[in-house]
This record gives sequence, structure tokens and C-alpha cells, in this order.
Amino acid sequence: MADYPSLLVPVDHIEPVPCRIRAVLADRVVVDTTAAKYVWEWPSYPQYYLPLRDVDPDVLIDEKQTQRLRRGTARLHGLAVGDVTRPASARVFTEQSLAGLAGMVRFDWAAMDSWFEENEEVFVHPRCPYTRVDALRSSRCVRIELGGVVLAESSSPVLVFETGLPTRYYFDRTDVNFDRLLPNGSETGCPYKGITSGYWSAHIGGKVHHNVAWTYNFPTRQMLPIAGLVAFYNEHVYTFVDGVEISRPVTHFS
Repeated sequence: MADYPSLLVPVDHIEPVPCRIRAVLADRVVVDTTAAKYVWEWPSYPQYYLPLRDVDPDVLIDEKQTQRLRRGTARLHGLAVGDVTRPASARVFTEQSLAGLAGMVRFDWAAMDSWFEENEEVFVHPRCPYTRVDALRSSRCVRIELGGVVLAESSSPVLVFETGLPTRYYFDRTDVNFDRLLPNGSETGCPYKGITSGYWSAHIGGKVHHNVAWTYNFPTRQMLPIAGLVAFYNEHVYTFVDGVEISRPVTHFS
């Protein structure tokens, strides 16, 4: 049994989005709406469905193909802004769709250069309104080990609690053993924390364990307590909290 809250939103759940949503492609705002809907295509997080009336009609290209999807019937469209094209990246839902989705457009997230909730950029996917993310300084002693080597240890870590994910432990850099960590060029994004500023691989006993640790130098404002701190994937290391092992590597990457 997991020791963190599960996500319980049913598939096809629909709710109104309370904020203004904009999307930009090739420096042009192609969507600007205050009437978007959240649609949960799977339980983890929703997607934006956007009123067709609030999409710039000059950028949509009807590809004259109909798709029958779980949530209804949709006409497939591409996007074009100048020389920038995104074929098969938009689905306009017809009357033969779930209640409330007729006349709505669902864009592939990556088809846009950027998305905004109000004036704040959103990364990777829409934020789930039912997901809670907290970053709390703790006095619990947390130790990270791999291959018998201590990679980090602290009695004042920052603990990040995010619905649907295991607790993540963030360490001040002075508590991290960088002698065994080498930076690499990996980058990931999170809608709740922002874009990572760096990743490290661990070099232990002649083996390379890729992407075991990361940092956010410039996280979202809600996550400012983790700025510049280093976290480790529980799934890739041994994690001890107050001397009790709470995680071990699921898979070693080499």
C-alpha cells in the first residue's frame, strides 16, 4: 500500500477552468479564453478543452478527417502560423460528443510553443485543481545511499508532498556528496515546479546510474523553498528517514 494520497478523479470528469487560458505558437496568440474546460482523459491530470470561438480561425486547417474518440466525434485539424506548421494537432468536437464538449477544441500540448494560466506559464500539462503540492522544511534525518555510498544526508531537508507521488526529499547543496555525482544534459519539466536547472548521474563502483538527482534553481513561486536544493529519485536510490529504510532502487541504470 502506498504511503501517499492517490488520485481519485474518474476518467471523463469535466469541470470549468476558472482562469484565463492562452496558447502561443510562433509568437502569435492562437487561443485566448476564459471558458475552457478541464477534461480528465486519464486520472492523473486533465487536459484543456477550449471553445472554438476563442481560437484564431486563421491558424486552423481542416484536414477533412473525422475521428471517433472515447469522448465523441471530432474533426482533425492542423495549425499553421507563417512557415510554422503542426499537422494533425487539433481535434474539434462535434455534436456527437460528451455533454458540454460540442464545439470545443483539444490541442496536442506540444503543438504550442507555450501555454499560460492568466500571466503565468504552465509547463508539460495543465495543473490538476485537485492536486496539492507543499514544500516543508523538516527536522527529520534523511539519508540517501547507493552502492554503499552516502550521496546525501541532512537533518533539515525540505520535504515536497505532491498528491499521487511519493514524498521527495530536497537537500541543501552542502549536504550532498558531489564527489560521486556528475552533471549531465538532461532536462525535465513539471507543471507544479517548473523546468529543472540540472541533473546528475551517480558514478559508483565503476557503474553509472543516470539521472538520480536534479535541481530547480528557479522553481514556480509556490515551490520557492526548493530553489537550488537537490533531490533524488526514491526509485533509484536507498532512502532512510530517521534510520528507517523507506525506499530502494527499483531498477539500476548503467
